[in-house]
Amino acid sequence: MELRRTPRAPIDADVEYTIGKAPERLKGRARDISVGGMFVFVEQPAPFGAEVTITVTLPGQRVPFVLPGVVRWVGNGGMGVQFGLIGARETHAITEVVRESEASEDVKF
Repeated sequence: MELRRTPRAPIDADVEYTIGKAPERLKGRARDISVGGMFVFVEQPAPFGAEVTITVTLPGQRVPFVLPGVVRWVGNGGMGVQFGLIGARETHAITEVVRESEASEDVKF
C-alpha cells in the first residue's frame, strides 16, 4: 500500500549528508525525490529517527541545496528521509523535477 502524500520522481544524484550536529560529511546517491522527501543509497544508513542534513544538486540547478530531514525508513541499502522545513526555491526545484518526470512518463511511443 502506497502511503506517500506527494508524487515522487526517479533521480540519480550524488549527495552528501551529516547526521545530527556531527561534522563528518558522508556520501550517498539519491534514488528518488518528492517534495516530502528522498531515498538515499548509502553504505551505512543513519538510524531511524536521526536528524540529517542532505546536500544535493538537483537536475537543472547550478547550486546545491541543503535540505534538513529525519530518517523515517531504513532498508534496501539506504534510508528514506522525510524533509523538514524547506524554502520556496527548494520546493519549486523539486516540484519541477517531479513534473518533468511525470511528463516524460506520459509520452507514448
